[in-house]
Amino acid sequence: MLVEEKIEKNRKRHKRSRKKISGTAERPRLSIFRSSRHLYAQAINDLEDRTLLGVSTLSPGFQKKSRKNSGNVQAAKEFGAYLAEALKKKKLIQIVFDRGGHPYHGRLKALAEALRENGIQL
Repeated sequence: MLVEEKIEKNRKRHKRSRKKISGTAERPRLSIFRSSRHLYAQAINDLEDRTLLGVSTLSPGFQKKSRKNSGNVQAAKEFGAYLAEALKKKKLIQIVFDRGGHPYHGRLKALAEALRENGIQL
């Protein structure tokens, strides 16, 4: 399978799931982008088309707390705890989890479990 085909299949899965979920001010959509080395998360209010919060494994606050390798499951757990703190500061306790077309396992699963452990309702 070519890389372009793989990316296109992922876009189709993401588009299909986006038809079913959307975020509001009270319960924003947490959109996750996963690259080979980093994770990016945005809390989005789809009704107003506003991003309420945006953090990544490249954020200075996370870089101070974490180890150097940010592309593995352990780093995803640490990022989930950091993201939960940031969401709580914005008083966003309930969110809709948008996995971005990726399967729910590995780093995404570790991130979601860390969010739940830190009091965020998915």
